[in-house]
Amino acid sequence: MSTRPASILLRSLLLFVGLTSALAAGATPAPDTVPPVPPPQSPQAASQSVAVRFETELGAIDVAIDLAHAPLSAANFLRYVDAGRYDGGRFHRTVRPDTEVRPDVAIEVVQAGVDPAREAEDFPPVALERTRDTGLRHLAGTLSMARGAADSATSDFFLCLTDLPALDYGGARNPDGQGFAAFGQVTSGLDVARKIQAAPASGQTLTPPIGIRRAYRLP
Repeated sequence: MSTRPASILLRSLLLFVGLTSALAAGATPAPDTVPPVPPPQSPQAASQSVAVRFETELGAIDVAIDLAHAPLSAANFLRYVDAGRYDGGRFHRTVRPDTEVRPDVAIEVVQAGVDPAREAEDFPPVALERTRDTGLRHLAGTLSMARGAADSATSDFFLCLTDLPALDYGGARNPDGQGFAAFGQVTSGLDVARKIQAAPASGQTLTPPIGIRRAYRLP
């Protein structure tokens, strides 16, 4: 009897086994199918801050401006600093227990701005960066943009003298509930800010205002 059909059958069987093994090997995940590690954050998004000093009539106040978390508000503030707009400016408002007109939502802040004679030169308003989005909070020493309506802040800013959650997003101090745009923190000179807060005032208006001699970036 001929062995040809048997050899054909054997070759077919070997081909089938080989094909099956190849398919099984192809179904095994290759090492390079592991999801790649996400790229690192850019330096801008890490923890970038800029140091600024205010030389006032009552002493120096150093602040750290938070470009990483509040880039719009920080950049807006720094363009006033870099243009020399706060030189000759003033702290003009104090809110403290004896000047507070909103005892239901009391705050303690001092507010500053450019020389009133130069307010007409202010840059266009900056969009409101809500604390809901930035993750920043109004704590003792926080810098924040003063505003009326949302997206109306220009050059005026204020310093918090105590923790003030009423100024955060959802807080009750501003009727619209949008809060204020925190963008920095005092690193030195909070005692000077407290002296400014305690200075003589007519209502909430410092009388006379406390002058800002210079404002500039620190190395």
